[in-house]
Amino acid sequence: MCHTRAWKLWQTALGPIAAKDRMNCKLAQPRRPISFVATTDPDKARAFYSEVLALKLRETSPFALVFDDGEHTFRVQIVTELTPASHTVHGWEVSNIEKEIAHLVSKGVTFLTFDHLCQNASAVWTSPDGHEIAWFKDPCGNILSLTQHATP
Repeated sequence: MCHTRAWKLWQTALGPIAAKDRMNCKLAQPRRPISFVATTDPDKARAFYSEVLALKLRETSPFALVFDDGEHTFRVQIVTELTPASHTVHGWEVSNIEKEIAHLVSKGVTFLTFDHLCQNASAVWTSPDGHEIAWFKDPCGNILSLTQHATP
């Protein structure tokens, strides 16, 4: 659907609300983000996210595994079918990417290499602006990443 058609449908759905008011709609403050990934195998996902990535499991239901990731909520949706995205779906900012990679490799994580990127022996790609990034997959094929930002 093109953006113009979507915009017109949105305007119609909002009915008599003034255009000025629609453009000034804001989410309530304060708010915290919640990230989502999906799994078809909650047992493997639970083990991976809690034991390998050391996230604290807060809640388990027939619908999702909910983890605390610092002050961030990370929700692993339980689905019957999943076609993993071909791009990064979630990532973490780290202060020492090589140390994090070594730790995850010791837990059995394999880091991804890409033919179109020049990556070092640890599978780290350095972006043109100096950020270092490495990618890996969870048990359901979701692509995750670690990023160490360049120091100014």
